[in-house]
Amino acid sequence: MTGRNRGRSVDDVIQTLNAYITGWMNYFAIADIKGHMTAIDEWLRRRLRQLCWKHWKTPKKRYEELRRLGLSDFWAIRAGGTSKGVWRLSASPPLHRTLNNAYWRKRGLKSFLQQYLLRQT
Repeated sequence: MTGRNRGRSVDDVIQTLNAYITGWMNYFAIADIKGHMTAIDEWLRRRLRQLCWKHWKTPKKRYEELRRLGLSDFWAIRAGGTSKGVWRLSASPPLHRTLNNAYWRKRGLKSFLQQYLLRQT
């Protein structure tokens, strides 16, 4: 669902993921898996950061997007021009600051942990 070369927008990926997240939580709601849901959420957000980075193909576009998301000029230049791989960079502090949990909530991504906690109460 989060393949980098499938030619889908991040919003399409989020819509697909939301359907799966809801289904998974309906199935696993009776289990005691809070720790696992936290780990899956972290991995999923990192994977989506990687997907965004891959969509911003050029250093110029990466710089512009990081600046648009509020990152300082210094860090946007450093992160945008790096030659590190997309998976390694998806765990970097500049991307964590800009593509944080609030960003994904605003984009409409459901959280495994939040869905799990809703079913536990």
